[in-house]
Amino acid sequence: MMISTSSFLTIKFPSSLQTTSKYPPRYLPQFTVFASSTPPISMATAGAGESTSRTSTTIQSAVPNSSITLLFVEMGVGYDQHGQDVTKAAMKACRDAISSNSIPAFRRGSIPGVSFDRMKIQIKLGVPQSLQSSLDIEKVKSVFPYGKIENVEVVDGGLICSSGVHVEEMGDKDDNCYIVNAAVYVGY
Repeated sequence: MMISTSSFLTIKFPSSLQTTSKYPPRYLPQFTVFASSTPPISMATAGAGESTSRTSTTIQSAVPNSSITLLFVEMGVGYDQHGQDVTKAAMKACRDAISSNSIPAFRRGSIPGVSFDRMKIQIKLGVPQSLQSSLDIEKVKSVFPYGKIENVEVVDGGLICSSGVHVEEMGDKDDNCYIVNAAVYVGY
């Protein structure tokens, strides 16, 4: 993997925002932009002593990418609080993302020249770094009933937290709950 030199922008927001009217509120943020050649530290992706690198075994290319004409993005959250199975959490996140959508445009030919068999899907999963190697991508892909899955990207994300209970009868190894976030990009 080759890393190129990049510039990073850091935006610093002030502690207060100005409003132009009381109802409805309109915020005009005043902020300062700093440029540097080193990346800022992100509390969302790195903890103390935790690496922010991606696992090269599960990333095929950045999602979303230009191989599809993007129509919409679906997002979901999944968790496994018993059994500590990150794949189950990822599958639930993907089901959550697609569970309340209907896509008649592909079946009805609403998009000129685009038929149902041309649907393409790209998936981005936020998974705790320490669990990424145990994620079964093929099982996650099985959640999608139709559409060609172009690629899956796994990035540092999600959460490991206590479920508050350790129930051995339910397969628990400890009281950890695994949480995964999913973004599903659909297009043609």
